[in-house]
Amino acid sequence: MGLRVGNGVDAHRLVPGRPLMLGTLAIDHPEGLAGHSDGDVVAHALCDALLAAAGLPDIGALFPPGEAEWEGASGARLLSIVVERLRAGGCAVSNAHAVAICERPRLAPHRQAMQEALTRIVGAPVTVHATTTDGMGALGRGEGVACQAVALVEVP
Repeated sequence: MGLRVGNGVDAHRLVPGRPLMLGTLAIDHPEGLAGHSDGDVVAHALCDALLAAAGLPDIGALFPPGEAEWEGASGARLLSIVVERLRAGGCAVSNAHAVAICERPRLAPHRQAMQEALTRIVGAPVTVHATTTDGMGALGRGEGVACQAVALVEVP
């Protein structure tokens, strides 16, 4: 078995009328993330990091945004499917880490629950950090949420 590292990035605009899903959790906030699925940038970035580490196509190729099957799909569902694909290919996740970038909501109160939920799905330790852009740019104005993730995967 060898080791491979993968990186994933996702970002979505905040819009009214949608629940805010981050790290597979519903977060109390007046706006949610726009997207064909639930817009969970943490789960989506982790999906891409895992897929990249395994040498597989990205999340958009696996779950095309125009297909009805994936409309409203939860980040938990997408992440579970990605983990199953990795396992089927003989890969094992060693660990993963995600950094959510937003001004609001504050994610510190949700971090532990996110880590626990993501770790259960991935079957390996997942850590989550959060940061802001100190008011700079679209994220700093509170227009959306972004996430960067990295994963270490054992590959055959």
